[in-house]
Amino acid sequence: MFDFDAYDAHESVHFFHDEDTGLKAIIAIHSSALGPAAGGCRMWNYADSTAMTRDVLRLSHGMSYKNAMADLPLGGGKAVIWGDAKTDKTPDMFRAFGRAIESLDGRYWTAEDVGLTPTDLAYAREETRYVAGLSEGEAASGDPSPITAEGVYRGIRAAVKTRFGSDDLEGRSVAVQGVGHVGSDVVRKLCKAGAQVQIADIASEHVARLAEETGARIGSVDDILFQKVDVVSPNALGGILNPETLPKLNCEIVAGGANNQLSTPDIGDALLKRGILYAPDYVINGGGIINVAAEISGTYRTEWVASKLDRLVETLQHVFERAESEGAATNRIADEIARTRIRSAKHAKVS
Repeated sequence: MFDFDAYDAHESVHFFHDEDTGLKAIIAIHSSALGPAAGGCRMWNYADSTAMTRDVLRLSHGMSYKNAMADLPLGGGKAVIWGDAKTDKTPDMFRAFGRAIESLDGRYWTAEDVGLTPTDLAYAREETRYVAGLSEGEAASGDPSPITAEGVYRGIRAAVKTRFGSDDLEGRSVAVQGVGHVGSDVVRKLCKAGAQVQIADIASEHVARLAEETGARIGSVDDILFQKVDVVSPNALGGILNPETLPKLNCEIVAGGANNQLSTPDIGDALLKRGILYAPDYVINGGGIINVAAEISGTYRTEWVASKLDRLVETLQHVFERAESEGAATNRIADEIARTRIRSAKHAKVS
């Protein structure tokens, strides 16, 4: 465990197995300096336990930075469940997952991520109170994906303004990889704003419906990232910016909602050298956790969510401005800001 490159001084990592339901889950808590750890749960059919562990560590680490950059009173954590979200789900499995969360006694709050729905989490909620992203309840706000999508859309506009001097998207070309809950809403907003949008996803039927609805053009899953466009927007899984894909990029901006887009931090440096403006993923996609934080507070207030989202976009713009003035990669600037906020909170607790 300690040898994983993604371990990065996690506070704790918890492995759970429930034989009766088939649950195999990991909950990773990276930092609780700012508050209880919070982050969604992903269900994925991993190749092996090593891939599963590496994923949850990277995601948990990213949540620490995401919550810090969104200025939330939450630490970073994440959960993953090993299985096929289309065939392996059962209510009892999620009840077992709820018991696993409850055993951590409030140190970790969960919500939905890839493969999960509010319905799944409602079963977990039967066993623990530390669940957000629900459709029912006193402070329930439902799937946070629409808020994530709003933040990504506004982040794209901020990046376009930084690169081209105006955030007007009329006629701007955007290639969107992944049109799930977040990506599809991003596409709708882009098309409404007059952008010329190409879309691609392995779910071909969904792509076809979205293209018919919005007028977006269908692209190839294999080369959607490499189109000659103003903006590439990754909204699927992570690690898609790597030594193999980097030389093929033909865009001015990379700005999307996928987590952990950079395979390693030095890819951010390489993007800078290529003259490509990168919107750090854990900043631009922070809208969902803002929504979740409002629910965790016990009193969901729309105006609070809106003000935090406004502030998040301002923070992204600040990252762009600092990166330009210092000649540094945007991910390096964002990492520095996040680490400083977490370190300050940790020292304040000690003192």
